[in-house]
Amino acid sequence: MSIAASNTSFPVPAQVFFSDMSRVRLVRRRIGVEAGHALEILGHAIEYLVDESNSTETVLPANDPRADAVRLLMELNRQIYFDCPEVHSIADSWRSFLRSHGA
Repeated sequence: MSIAASNTSFPVPAQVFFSDMSRVRLVRRRIGVEAGHALEILGHAIEYLVDESNSTETVLPANDPRADAVRLLMELNRQIYFDCPEVHSIADSWRSFLRSHGA
């Protein structure tokens, strides 16, 4: 697998893409100060590696150490993000309430 990079976005591993978007649920998360700081640092590191590769190549080979580093940093980024608690919307709360009361 290659990682494509551009100045306006950073690469996303293939496993992040979903074939059936009807099952994807958008969820907001409450990101604390510590997690936010970690996500910011990881984001800068990912951006740095991608920008560095843009100056030399447009596509990194899958066995390139920079590609491995980007994938590792992105995985850590996702782990930190998904460890943050979900924030439920008012609509979610109402749906849950109605379901629990047989409506």
